[in-house]
Parts: sequence; structure tokens; C-alpha cells
Amino acid sequence: MARKKMTKGTWTKAEITLLKKMFPNNPTAQVAARLGRPLDNVKKKASRMGLKKTKKHLKTLGRA
Repeated sequence: MARKKMTKGTWTKAEITLLKKMFPNNPTAQVAARLGRPLDNVKKKASRMGLKKTKKHLKTLGRA
């Protein structure tokens, strides 16, 4: 399977919308893969935007 090229730099409106939609209920690695961005960049962007994982998602991870 070919690797998707990682995107760096400015976030598009579509990427931000997808991040807001996916981040609370999905593993961060899955969100990063879907966006084609490095995991750390997704974590930092979500943090700067104030996005949090839902309690339900955290419970599935055993962290709630």
C-alpha cells in the first residue's frame, strides 16, 4: 500500500471541519491518517482549538 504524503503548513477550512467532526470520537492516529497530517500536528491543532475527546470515547480506552 502506498503511503499518503503528509501535509504540512496551513490548515484548510475543510480540514478544520473534519478535525472538529472526527477528533472527539475517534483515535487521534486515525484522524491524522484521514487528514494526511503528522500525529503531533493534529494533537497540537486540536489542543489550540480546545477540542477534547468525549467521555464516551475515553471510557472505551479505559481512561474515564
